[in-house]
Amino acid sequence: MSLQVIASKMVLAPIVLFAYNRLRHLQLTVESLQQNLLSHQSELIVFSDGAKSSVDIESVLKVRSYLTTVSGFKRVTVIEREYNYGLACSIITGVTEIIEKFGKIIVIEDDMVSSPFFLSYMNSALNMYLHDEKVVSIHGYIFPVAEELPESFFLKYTACWGWATWERGWKLFEADGQKLLQRLNEEGLTRAFDLDGAYPYTDMLKDQIKGKNNSWAIRWQASAFLNDRLTLYPGRPLIKNIGHDGTGTHPNITEHFSVKVSESLVRMERIPIEENGIAMKLLQNYFWSVRPTIAQKIWHLCLHLKLCLSKLREHRRRQLS
Repeated sequence: MSLQVIASKMVLAPIVLFAYNRLRHLQLTVESLQQNLLSHQSELIVFSDGAKSSVDIESVLKVRSYLTTVSGFKRVTVIEREYNYGLACSIITGVTEIIEKFGKIIVIEDDMVSSPFFLSYMNSALNMYLHDEKVVSIHGYIFPVAEELPESFFLKYTACWGWATWERGWKLFEADGQKLLQRLNEEGLTRAFDLDGAYPYTDMLKDQIKGKNNSWAIRWQASAFLNDRLTLYPGRPLIKNIGHDGTGTHPNITEHFSVKVSESLVRMERIPIEENGIAMKLLQNYFWSVRPTIAQKIWHLCLHLKLCLSKLREHRRRQLS
């Protein structure tokens, strides 16, 4: 059965794209979506965040000008924020607004390049597991583990690089990080939440509570984890993050997470709704293998300081011009 016939038998989820001031990243993201087999049948909704300061006004306006030219979708809607929401607030409010209207959603940010088969996989999975309460979300990215993975599998682990969910799943989202941390502590689940120590997600949640980061994704992960929900993953990556150049909200993403998107369709077959223990172990081993050494942490700190100084010099230059 062709993808066109499959698509005609189901209502496609809207693609919700969150953009800020990175024009070239956004162009690459949109161009890859346009190459998807279901793009012409899909609705694209773009949330364009407002400028944080006068320094970003010009780049935000360039993004918005480009968005008026975007075609190749069933419908394109651009929602221009009047002020700067910030990534976390923009995503939380945007997802809530759209999912209440459509009942399901595919979410990407402005630095995600997708495979031509990304939309096909996400929509097929959303349709297949629509009524399975145990399944909270679908994800398009998988880490570049060396071993071969199943065609698709479940993990008790959500993520934020090209994902989808239903209204019933998003209703589990808890925005209060302190409540989430309290439950993790009370139920003795912090080590399990950290993938048995492979990655410090509990520390990330603590930093969110302290205001050291404003991650919506760590709260989404904790919300799903505490409700014992599963996320479906493809065995081959259908999306990749291109925001590794220090221009985004999270500039410390390393080359360890770089992948090549799949050039073939990931088959969608119904599988048992249970965590794949082998895949989880491979993921844990991968995280252990890429944990930075002290020297690497110092190097990344120097890069971050260099970036901050560069931005400060540019800001001063604009003020004097």
